[in-house]
Parts: sequence; C-alpha cells; structure tokens
Amino acid sequence: MAGSAADIRDQAEEWPVSSSTTPFRGKVTGVRTDRLRMPDGSLASRDYQLHPGSVAVLALDDRQRVLLVRQYRHPVRQRLWEIPAGLLDVPGENPLHAAQRELYEEAHCKAEDWRVLVDFYTTPGGSDEALRIFLARDLAEATGDRYQASGEELEIQIERVPLADLVRLVLAGELHNPALVTGALALHAALAGGGPDALRPADAPWPARPFPSS
Repeated sequence: MAGSAADIRDQAEEWPVSSSTTPFRGKVTGVRTDRLRMPDGSLASRDYQLHPGSVAVLALDDRQRVLLVRQYRHPVRQRLWEIPAGLLDVPGENPLHAAQRELYEEAHCKAEDWRVLVDFYTTPGGSDEALRIFLARDLAEATGDRYQASGEELEIQIERVPLADLVRLVLAGELHNPALVTGALALHAALAGGGPDALRPADAPWPARPFPSS
C-alpha cells in the first residue's frame, strides 16, 4: 500500500560504530574511516569526507534574472557557472550571515529579502557536507570597498541570466554546478507553486548544521 506524502521524511539514525580513525585532515576538510556494524551483525568500513558545510545564494533581481559567477574548478578541470557560495568555516557561524558575506565578497551585492530555498547533502554516500541555498531578492550594490579577491577568485566573471534560460540550460546538460542546478530547479518549482513568500524564513532550523537562533 502506498504511503501518504506526510510519511516521506528523512530520519536521523546512526548505526553502531566499533572504531573510527581520521587518516587525513587538511586545512578545511578531512577523511574519516568508520567501522560500522551492519544489520546482519557483520562489520564494514566506510570512508567519507568530513566537511564543515556550505551555503549558496540564488540572487534574483526584479527582471527574474539570476546572478551567476564563473570560476575555474580544478578537480573537474572546468570553468563552471555557479551561484555565490562558500564554506561554513567559522565555527558556530549563522548560515544566513555566511550567505550574506558570500554575496558581498563574490558579487559586491546586498539583498533585503532572504528565504531558505532548499537544503541538501551534496554527496551523502561519500561526504557529510550539508548545503543550504538561500533565495535573495531586492538586490542592490553593496556599499564600501570591494572585497580583495585572491587565487581562483581573481578570475571570477559575473553575469545575470534569466531564470527560464537557466532551467533550459540545466535540462540540456550545459550547466553542472550542483548548487546552481538545484537552486534553479527549486526556484522554478517554487514559482509554479506557492511563490517565494511561501518558502521557509531565512532563520529556519537546519538540523544538519544546527546554529544559535540569536
């Protein structure tokens, strides 16, 4: 018998871990090896990336255009179109504040209206990274000095692209950044449903990365 939609929820669960080691730890991420006890009583090893979590910003202007940044990503050897994003690399940082910082640093923009668009795990079979995408509206140029970029950020290119074009390009296989793909399709679905005002508030709980409410 088919269950109701109310029954479809991800559920916290943790299988017994007999041992855990961290054979590698870099500046931001690491690799952990856990020995898990399976339901049949056997033991199995699972290697996965330890990650502080991330935020991303789908910034939508009053012409239904999305603010994009383009930069080189060495692991995939491509220059990808993305939405502004960054790590939660400050312990205990509120994710909204991190998202506002990334929008300022990567695009020198600010926004008056913020909503939670969607939350997801980027690679749950191999990493504990959780990513929250915010929808930012009522955009304006930020005040003050521009952020002094370095490294890959020196090559950032900025464009504003109509949401309808992004959805078409995603479905055509022309865009591959997971935050951009997920964010564009989620916003397209939101606009076809209850609209942006029906989205969760910017301070909505995030069980994957709990943060202080104040």
